[in-house]
Amino acid sequence: MKKTTEITDTKILETFFRKNTALNIYAIGDLDEFFREYTDFYALTDDEEIRQVVFIYRGVELPVLHGICEEESEEEMKELLSDIISILPAKFYSHLSSGIEDVFKKNYLPESRGKYYKMTLLKKNFRQIPPDNNEIIRRITAADYGSLNEFYDSAFPENWKDERMYETGKYFGYFKGENIMGVAGIHVYSPLFRVAALGNITTDPEFRGRSVCKKVTSALCSDLFETVDIIGLNVHTGNEPAIRCYRSLGFEISGIFEEFMIQKK
Repeated sequence: MKKTTEITDTKILETFFRKNTALNIYAIGDLDEFFREYTDFYALTDDEEIRQVVFIYRGVELPVLHGICEEESEEEMKELLSDIISILPAKFYSHLSSGIEDVFKKNYLPESRGKYYKMTLLKKNFRQIPPDNNEIIRRITAADYGSLNEFYDSAFPENWKDERMYETGKYFGYFKGENIMGVAGIHVYSPLFRVAALGNITTDPEFRGRSVCKKVTSALCSDLFETVDIIGLNVHTGNEPAIRCYRSLGFEISGIFEEFMIQKK
């Protein structure tokens, strides 16, 4: 018999998500203590077997709901979301598999923010691209946080960032003198579960076309592979330069989803 319930057992959740690690890097990473207190997991079960899981991350001002699944499981994902719709906030951001947003159309207004690929990289497939001798790429430290925020405000004002992520030490910058010209960072990082998801990657407009993205992302991946086994990222399906950049490092497309801003009518 099917029922919907909140799941708090980390081992049970990890076992389910590991059925498709590439699709569930964010979910697995959010099982880490660094994220866990901000994350709620809800599951659709059938005779105690987990059929689907969604999770809500509340560690930022606007909650983020993840409802991503394999194509053959879309109806069960819709069933699960329908069961928990009454406890969802009035406004939230979401990552959803194709068509799942239909669940919200009766009471909410889903506004599409575009389709995205999930791309993943295994250590064995990683192609490192080192900087030239005269180029400076190094880890971002606390002393750089002010400059980093100024860089994002200037080069990538629409960028979604969580400054708590800076504390992981997994942000690398491409520097010209004291000025940041490119950055690669993370949205998720868990050495315990050995997964990471890249984010906040951008280059100063004046430095685009110089392989800055490749080199700074390569430096970050090289560092991450000391403690993780798989790295993921999300990239807009229309962002061909970024897709080419990530492919050059060994990333492969492992899924597709759509982002929505959702708020009650």
